[in-house]
Amino acid sequence: MPKSKVKRRHGSMRGVIGAGFLSLALCAVQSRAQEAPGSPPADPDALEAGTLPVPPLPPGANLPAVDPVIPDSEFNAAIPPLDANDDAELDRPLESITDFERRLAADQAGVAPTEGQAAPLGDPALADGDATEEVGDAPVRDAELTAPLPSIDQFEVAPVQFAEDASDEQKDAEVAYRTQIDGLDLADKETDAGLKSQFNSLSALKSGDGKAANVAMVSARLNEDSELVRNVLASEGWFDPVVRARIDRSAVADGPPLTAVIAVTPGKRYALAGIVVQADPTDPPGLIADNLALKVGEPIVAPRIQGAEAQVALALPQNGYPFAEVGQRDILLDRDTGGGVYTLPVTVGPKARYGGFETEGNLAFDARHVAVLARFDRGELYDSREIDDLRKALVATGLFSTISVEPRRTGQPAGDGTEYVTVHVNQNAGPPRTIAGSAGYAAGQGFTLEGTWTHRNMFPPEGALIAHGIAGTQEQGAGVTFRRSNAGRRDRTFEVVAEALHSNYDAYSAYTGRLAARISRDSTPIWQKRWTYAYGVQLLGTAEKDYDFTRAARNRRTFYIGGLTGQLGYDRTDDLLDPTRGFRLTALVEPEGSLGDGFNPYVRARIDASGYYPVGDSLVLAGRVRFGTIQGASRFDIAPSRRFYSGGGGSVRGFGYQKLGPLDPNGDPIGGRSLNEAAAEVRYRFGNFGVVGFVDAGQSYAATMPRFTDLRYGVGIGGRFYTNFGPLRVDVATPIDRRPGEARFNLYVSIGQAF
Repeated sequence: MPKSKVKRRHGSMRGVIGAGFLSLALCAVQSRAQEAPGSPPADPDALEAGTLPVPPLPPGANLPAVDPVIPDSEFNAAIPPLDANDDAELDRPLESITDFERRLAADQAGVAPTEGQAAPLGDPALADGDATEEVGDAPVRDAELTAPLPSIDQFEVAPVQFAEDASDEQKDAEVAYRTQIDGLDLADKETDAGLKSQFNSLSALKSGDGKAANVAMVSARLNEDSELVRNVLASEGWFDPVVRARIDRSAVADGPPLTAVIAVTPGKRYALAGIVVQADPTDPPGLIADNLALKVGEPIVAPRIQGAEAQVALALPQNGYPFAEVGQRDILLDRDTGGGVYTLPVTVGPKARYGGFETEGNLAFDARHVAVLARFDRGELYDSREIDDLRKALVATGLFSTISVEPRRTGQPAGDGTEYVTVHVNQNAGPPRTIAGSAGYAAGQGFTLEGTWTHRNMFPPEGALIAHGIAGTQEQGAGVTFRRSNAGRRDRTFEVVAEALHSNYDAYSAYTGRLAARISRDSTPIWQKRWTYAYGVQLLGTAEKDYDFTRAARNRRTFYIGGLTGQLGYDRTDDLLDPTRGFRLTALVEPEGSLGDGFNPYVRARIDASGYYPVGDSLVLAGRVRFGTIQGASRFDIAPSRRFYSGGGGSVRGFGYQKLGPLDPNGDPIGGRSLNEAAAEVRYRFGNFGVVGFVDAGQSYAATMPRFTDLRYGVGIGGRFYTNFGPLRVDVATPIDRRPGEARFNLYVSIGQAF
């Protein structure tokens, strides 16, 4: 740059600096005057003359000498002096725009314009001789602005062209990609597999199935998965991973044009360097530490920590601390050592024992019956598992739409540093009435329709009235049942049944009235019990047709039967309606006496056993056996409906109902005094459907003990549709070594497995 230009710039800048310095000096003086309230105002003349007094320096101040940036002489010389004429000029009003324009034109043309003269140089302010600026004063170059708008009919309007359907183009615009994860291979193969499994199950790229609408969508999924990788690694103890993501556009042979790449450097894996539990003492002392399954030195794995805390939250209420709360954990990480100090606050609360019961809400029954359902007594140590058990028992009654059970503090001491808690039950009774129905079909038995109407709490607590009816091809009837569940004791049921039936089978035809009472402990879908029992009494009056060999004809006879019944069961299966493992045993004994042609006492007995063995997740092998005997009376003295028969859907499939056993001269069954049966099934399930292959065998005999001779076999295949109330069953079977009069195929439709 030429030196002269540098100097000129320096000179002009100096003027600016000087003016700015002056302004700053004036501001500083004014601010000092404002900051010193009570001091006299500055003298204007002194201010103008530059003789403003300088405040004294503080004692001991030693300020260095500073040369002025601009000497006073040079600064004063640059400022023009002001005289009286200048003061008069400053006091004059500003000139008008017209005068200013004329003066400016005179300066440019060298001649002063006169009044009314055209504006020189096309100046718009003087074009019309008016000092006021208007649109018409614009120069010629802006004439378009003042021109009138053309009429509407002069506009040329082109029709709008609508775009054609671009669905095919968008479809063609889809991009394909593949996903590549680098650096996620760890030395620990189990952890490595777990990380990859978590990523694959949650990945946006994976869920996209290698297709996206455009590259931007691939990029968005890539960013989302990058954050997912960080979260997955953090859940396993890698808190400082380096994750880089990119889209690789280099095409792979026989592959998609894009590759979404996530490069991972896991970094250091953090481990527990210390475990601190902040809690009051417990009884026993190691209750929290023994259940907090964490060890110093193991990796900081989120699922393990959450599981350990959940175990503590369970263990404390199970051991007498109903009000214990696990607080928010804190983990202090040390990046230098790779360790983390884990701190867990726990509020233990008081140790408690059971006190009484209280209930509120829309009640189905009172607190006294709640106590019947509980498996604990007053004074026992609190255990949350028993509270859960009580809640399930309340749900199993079927009387509530909602139910809750919770402990409440009483503040009453119970000794040994404990206090009583009240078990509070909040009830909301549901609709007590239900209507249910079922239908089935079996070869030799025909169609069967059954319906029930139930009021589950007509006689509180849990006193149900049940009306039931059956309308079938070969059986019709109706009856009424009173049932009280949890009768004075948990899981005990008392019921009285009165019914009338008409049966018309090939084996017999009967009109029967029955009155029975029974006390039982049975399994339910919610409460499957290991031990079950039933005992009771029954009275029957029945008029039945039976073949009389002495008369060579069927005659109707009347029997009056009274007897006792006792049943004992043992169940080790995993499901009541659809077992897949375990076994069951059931024994039934019924001492009876028949009044027909005299009094004839006898005993009916039967034993059933079944077992289930799983082979993999979808295949189950199942088998059953049954033995029965009647001791103490001849067959003729036993009512036909009380004899043993084989054949049918619940017995030996492939044969008609009651078709196996002794026959009369007409080929109709007459029943026997013993039986034996066996069955084997292979059950394969896929989703909500299943296929079953089976072989059944059995026979009934005139003798009192089964002879295991002349066994008949049936084979078949079945289909299953699994529902939440049990499987629907359809079986088709055929007899082996079929005899004259036996059907080639037999069909059975019902609810539940065959056994």
